[in-house]
Amino acid sequence: MAEELEELKNALMEVQNQLAFQEDTVQALNDAMAQQQQEILLLRRQLELLKQRQDEQAAAEQGEAATPVEEKPPHY
Repeated sequence: MAEELEELKNALMEVQNQLAFQEDTVQALNDAMAQQQQEILLLRRQLELLKQRQDEQAAAEQGEAATPVEEKPPHY
């Protein structure tokens, strides 16, 4: 009976260790995903600005300056 109890204690400790490791892994993955999301948002904004600049240059090359009505607000 004492051996069985000791085996159960050891098994429980192993499960607790595995759970702690998994919790750390999940937190690390969550942190990495949050950082990647911030990078994606930054890259998306930079891409929008580059597209806007390219459109403005194309319009200037064609001699057609964009009118304020055609321009999108900065938050687009």
